[in-house]
Amino acid sequence: MKTPLYNTHVALEGRMVEFGGFELPVQYENTGIKAEHTAVRTGVGMFDVSHMGEFLLSGPDAEKAINYLVTNQVAGLPKGKVLYSLMCNEDGGIVDDLLIYKRDENSYLIVVNASNTDKDFEWMKSHIDFDVKFENISSQIGQIAVQGPKAVDVVTRLFPDAVKLHNYTFYETEYEGKWCVVSRTGYTGEDGFELYVDADKVVDLWNQVLNAGKPEGIVPCGLGARDTLRFEAGMPLYGHELTESTPANEVGLNFAIKMDKGDFVGREAIRNHTASSCRRGLKLLAKGIAREGSPVYQGTRLVGYVTSGNFSVTNGVALAMVRVQKGVEGNVEVELRGKRLPAEFVRLPFITKQNNK
Repeated sequence: MKTPLYNTHVALEGRMVEFGGFELPVQYENTGIKAEHTAVRTGVGMFDVSHMGEFLLSGPDAEKAINYLVTNQVAGLPKGKVLYSLMCNEDGGIVDDLLIYKRDENSYLIVVNASNTDKDFEWMKSHIDFDVKFENISSQIGQIAVQGPKAVDVVTRLFPDAVKLHNYTFYETEYEGKWCVVSRTGYTGEDGFELYVDADKVVDLWNQVLNAGKPEGIVPCGLGARDTLRFEAGMPLYGHELTESTPANEVGLNFAIKMDKGDFVGREAIRNHTASSCRRGLKLLAKGIAREGSPVYQGTRLVGYVTSGNFSVTNGVALAMVRVQKGVEGNVEVELRGKRLPAEFVRLPFITKQNNK
């Protein structure tokens, strides 16, 4: 599949790859991953995230329905607030991680990972036994993410009220006469905004943002930089740190699991599971890049494996997120192509986050 911005990416010499069923740029030939990454850390970059899934849940029981489906506490969420949450299966494994936008007491916008859109929609629909309307509007929506310390300067030229937003809040407005959502969440560790518009309007908006950001040197960015940025920010990625077989209370996201809120799918499984592993950060102490699946040893004992690994552009070292047994301390080794490289545990996230407060 192609997002509405496909031809725009090709014209900008984007190197197109398949991701989540969509053809998207992994990088642009005139910049590259390192330059795009640096632009977001020091200035401003923009991403096409129109591949993400969007659902609308509305009706008298909307709050009850979404609160039953996810691990975080939706009840009492203020209008205009964005909530991060996990969504679990009955065994306490992670179906997906998602964002919940509270539009009003009876209406929520739900944003899910692109590769899980169809799966999530069917799973949620099968678990909704409430008086609600549940719609998949993904094909109708385009989304642009504007990220970096100068993002606010760019976005407020087009949407002046965006300056009033705090982290994880949003407001609804119009763009070219169509419904539009402006939010301030981010996926990079930097300040950032998401602009949701009608799919037919997203090419025009992309060009408007690109033009508005010229004074700040705005840079179009691809999937490669999006991944290196989220990695440094210590953000888990579905299919890597989060899977349907990964217990929800073993991934360092317990802030998004409210056991005392009442019943939700997977609650009893989570309650009855004693966490034996955890998500931690590693720094390699020898030359090499840890890759997903690489085993982690302490002496002769296998203690875990790498879920994401990369060279950190910001820190200038090779880092990894790993799933390891709880209680493991001291240095370890990561096995790469039959050779073991020394590594030490470091704190997550790998950078100091600069999100707007």
